[in-house]
Amino acid sequence: MSVASLLKKEDNSADNIFGAFVCDDDTTQALVPVLTERGWNPASIKTGGVESAIRTLSTMPSPQFLLVDISKSSSPMEDLASLAEVVEPGTIVITLGNTNDIALYRELISYGIHDYLVKPANSDQIREVLASAEHAARTPEETDSSAAADDTEKLIAVVGVRGGLGTSTIATSLAWLLAHEKKQSTSLLDMDIYFGTGALAFDLEPGRGLCDALENPSRVDGLFIERAMIKESEQLSILGSEAPLHDPTYTDPAALSHLLTELKHNFKYVVLDLPKNMVADYPLVLSEASEIILVSDLSLAATRDTIRFLAFCKSVAPEAKVRILLNKVAGMGQVEVERKDFEASIERAVDWEIPMDTKLMIQVSKSGKPLPQAAKHSKPVKVLNMICDNILGNATEESSAPFWKKLPLSKKDSKPAK
Repeated sequence: MSVASLLKKEDNSADNIFGAFVCDDDTTQALVPVLTERGWNPASIKTGGVESAIRTLSTMPSPQFLLVDISKSSSPMEDLASLAEVVEPGTIVITLGNTNDIALYRELISYGIHDYLVKPANSDQIREVLASAEHAARTPEETDSSAAADDTEKLIAVVGVRGGLGTSTIATSLAWLLAHEKKQSTSLLDMDIYFGTGALAFDLEPGRGLCDALENPSRVDGLFIERAMIKESEQLSILGSEAPLHDPTYTDPAALSHLLTELKHNFKYVVLDLPKNMVADYPLVLSEASEIILVSDLSLAATRDTIRFLAFCKSVAPEAKVRILLNKVAGMGQVEVERKDFEASIERAVDWEIPMDTKLMIQVSKSGKPLPQAAKHSKPVKVLNMICDNILGNATEESSAPFWKKLPLSKKDSKPAK
C-alpha cells in the first residue's frame, strides 16, 4: 500500500467522518448542534451544493457520511451521477432539496441515496437521518456475525390494519408458496382462535391444537407441535383452532411467547396470521417478528390506521422489517384515497400492490384450493411470489447496492470497449 493510500485511510478514519455541502444558512444552523453532539467538526459544513461537492471531492478523500444539497441543481440525477464518479466506496450519501415529491424520493432511493430531506430540515430530522446512516454504516461490519442468524428461522407477521382486507388469504398464500414453490419448511399459525380460516383455506379441519398449546404451555415441545399441527404437506404445517363461542379464552402472553419460540425452532419460516385486535393486547407477538407485513387498502380509515400501526411497530419491534402491502386496489378514480396521497400521509412508499379481482377470487374460493395453487399465473400470485423472494432475501441485492453502483453509467463508462 502506498504512503498516499495510508494517509487517505487515516484521514477518513479520523477527521473525515462527515461532510456537508449546503446552499442556505438555515440548514447550517440546524446542522451545527447535531454535529457538536457527536463531536464532529462543524467546519465540515461547506457552501455550494452538489456542484461544489463534485469539485471538492474530486481532489480530496470522501467522508463516511455526506450530506448534499440538490435544491439548486437543474438536473439532480445527472449531478448525482457525476458525484458518484468521485466519491469513494463506502460513502453514505444523504440528499437535501426543496421538492416534496414521492416520485423523486423513490428515484433517489432506487439510485442508492440513503435518504432525502425536504427543506427546511430541522435539527431533529437531521439527527434522526444521521442515526439511521450510522446504523447502515455498521451493517457491513456485522455481516459475518449475523450470517448465521440469516440462516435461522424467521417469523413473518401478516397484519390487516382493518377487517375485510384479505389478510388471511395473503398469509395462507405466502405459507403455501414458501413451502411448495420455495421448498422451505414452513408453518402457518392462525391466531384467530374463534374464526380463523387458515385450515379452511386448505380444506382441512383446524382441530384444537392452538387452544391446547396456549392452555398447556408446559407441554409444548417438538413432539407436541408435531402432534398438534395439521400437516398440509411435508413442507407445510398449520396450527389453529375453532374455539367454542361460549368458551372465553384468555391467552397467557408467556404461553404465546413459548409457543412462538418452539415453532421457530421447528420450522425455517413461521407465517403468523395475526388479527388486528391481538396486536394491542399482545404486543410481544410483533416484537418476536423479524418481518411485519401490514395489509391495507386505499380507504380513509385504512390510511389512518396504517399510520398508527407504523408508529406502533416502530416502538414495539424496532428491529423488524415493516412492509406495506395494498390489497384489493380498485381502478383509478374508484378509491377513497389515491396512492400518492396515501404514501404522502404515511410518509413512506408502498412496497407491493395487488389489484382487486372479484371474479378471480370467487373462482378460487369455489376450487377449494389456496390462491397460488388455483391461479398460479395470476397477477396477485406474481406479487405474492415477489414478497416470498423478498422474505428469502432473493430480492434484496439490488435494493441494498451502494450509491455509486446504482447510478446510471456516465457517458465515458457507457462507450464500447475498443
